[in-house]
Amino acid sequence: MTACGLDFGTSNTTLGLNGPNGPRLARLEGTADTLPSAIFFPWTGTPLVGRAAMAAYVGGEQGRLMRALKSVLGTSLIEETTPVGRRRLGFKGVIGEFLAEVKARGEAETEGALSAVVLGRPVHFVDGDADGDKRAEETLGSIARDIGFTALSFQFEPIAASLDYERQVAGEELALIADIGGGTSDFSIVRIDRGHQNRADRASDILANEGVRIGGTDFDRHLSLAVVMPLLGHGSPLKRKGLAMPAALYHDLATWSAINRLYDGRTARSIRELERAAARPELVSRLARAVEEERGHGLALDVEAAKIRVAEDGATVLDLAVLEAGLSVGISHDDLIAHTGLLAERIAGRIASCLTAAGLKAEAIDALFLTGGSTRLAHVRAAICACVPQARVIEGDTFGSVGTGLAIEAARRYGG
Repeated sequence: MTACGLDFGTSNTTLGLNGPNGPRLARLEGTADTLPSAIFFPWTGTPLVGRAAMAAYVGGEQGRLMRALKSVLGTSLIEETTPVGRRRLGFKGVIGEFLAEVKARGEAETEGALSAVVLGRPVHFVDGDADGDKRAEETLGSIARDIGFTALSFQFEPIAASLDYERQVAGEELALIADIGGGTSDFSIVRIDRGHQNRADRASDILANEGVRIGGTDFDRHLSLAVVMPLLGHGSPLKRKGLAMPAALYHDLATWSAINRLYDGRTARSIRELERAAARPELVSRLARAVEEERGHGLALDVEAAKIRVAEDGATVLDLAVLEAGLSVGISHDDLIAHTGLLAERIAGRIASCLTAAGLKAEAIDALFLTGGSTRLAHVRAAICACVPQARVIEGDTFGSVGTGLAIEAARRYGG
């Protein structure tokens, strides 16, 4: 039985494999061991995934781009369908097509079938909804079986990251694992000891798990709503006193998993009616163009890229010429903090709950292990580090630690 570890992420996906030299990540797209969790359905031809999917969309090819698919697990959206050309596809089937391609690429590298898998999962797929959380895990498990896995199990993503970190340590320590991904932020407090790696049961080493459904896509959404959407009429008044543009349109346009809702024709017509009723019709005209030309995913990509540039360089200019010649908006690091600072505080707030659940004070934590793309945001990182100020900060593989840890767990559970 050939086993693997599958980290299906909101933003990126990895596949962990085992070999004679230990765990490694499969090359899923060229030489890259990460695959953006995106799929593009051209009007004709074979679906594309990952960077190729986004390149086709950005390049103007006609079709439907879908990203952040993981975020529909545990929600009512998983039962809905979305138009793809002249077809309608269910979200469960869309996720299945994406993960089947990931599995096939891993099998091409191993030159054999992958029959067993340990699937990564967040501590909470859905906040405050035990039934929704259970449904999400069951749905993901069902999809894994449908694409050919005959044995499967789950592991919390931060626990998987701790298994990757454990390979680096010399002795015993208490580690807080912070996995801040695209859709969720997850924390585990784990007793790390290299000598424990081969134990069949590590339950006593896992002291606490906590999580919240906030991740990088939420930072993108808040930044978009605050900086970009007002240029498209968000918050602007209608001519009729006391009424404003419907906020739901802008929230959908700023949310990866909801953008496709706008592309049904009826929404475009209703926006044109709102344009005539708007006190600032020139703004609503930009919204109409974004929807009619299906620019929503492109805008979301641009906002994400702008967020990253601000995190790295301190400021950027977001070019919006696709909506109107010469249109742009500047974004500073202060803007990023102003519009997403509360998200960072909410993420860090879960650490206190995790420490309480473990029965520990902050000073008991020896190491803080950071993984996940959103740990690159300075204010997120600072908020987390402030919760355990005495801990040694360890940089994990931003996108690969979870997948590597899942491969380690797969070898333990299924023998390789």
